[in-house]
Amino acid sequence: MNDAEPAPPAPPVGLTRTGSVLHVRLNPSAQDDDVLSSAVMDGLIAVLDGLHEQPDIQVLVLSSLGEDFSLGGDRKEYQETLAVDPTGATTRRIADKAHRLCQALENTHAVTIARLHGKVIGAGLGLAAYCDLRAGADTSRFRMPEIALGMAPTWGGAMGRLIAEAGAARVRELLLTCEEFDAPTAHRLGLLHKVAPLDRLDDAITAWTRPLARRSPQALVLTKHMLAGYAKAARTTDTALLDSHLLAAQLAQPR
Repeated sequence: MNDAEPAPPAPPVGLTRTGSVLHVRLNPSAQDDDVLSSAVMDGLIAVLDGLHEQPDIQVLVLSSLGEDFSLGGDRKEYQETLAVDPTGATTRRIADKAHRLCQALENTHAVTIARLHGKVIGAGLGLAAYCDLRAGADTSRFRMPEIALGMAPTWGGAMGRLIAEAGAARVRELLLTCEEFDAPTAHRLGLLHKVAPLDRLDDAITAWTRPLARRSPQALVLTKHMLAGYAKAARTTDTALLDSHLLAAQLAQPR
């Protein structure tokens, strides 16, 4: 009798659709940790690119099945690729995925909602910031630790988005001090629109998705484009395209 073949590995991103609402869940059981690895970014980009062929999806809810929403970028993966390819070209290609992911999230026609719990760290916070709406559990914790790790914040162009959402003065403080902050603080900064107990977080999300699913698709799309246009007009500069080069250069420096 042959042993049963092992089950295929779980995909890094899981999908569930209910009517015009698509739930996209990060699946840390398919990877080493709750991090934004290349595989996770590939999965998210594929989902967002696929939405072009699904105009009837009006809302996308981004969450995680792990203990935390996200612990940030996959630094182990960056170091491993740099060891194999010291030129940094492979590392830059991975970092470029972060920029493509954030742009795809910002530009998709669907209203995007981040459902946050546990720790939301570094690139994980940057990813959430690119969602239109954000709700977090009252126990969730946030941090931008890049400087403490000897790095500048160079993931996906997220710094510009965070400044646009929370303001330059407060983002400057959080980046320079690397201090952890709680959900009420994130709410005051504008990084969360809603805070709820973890066992009621899904109810808070549903309070958004239910009416949004009934809205005129054209009105939603046009409003999103208008908001994006005003936000971009307010930015005097955008260095996001340099982030992958800056990241590779920093990682290549001896420590």
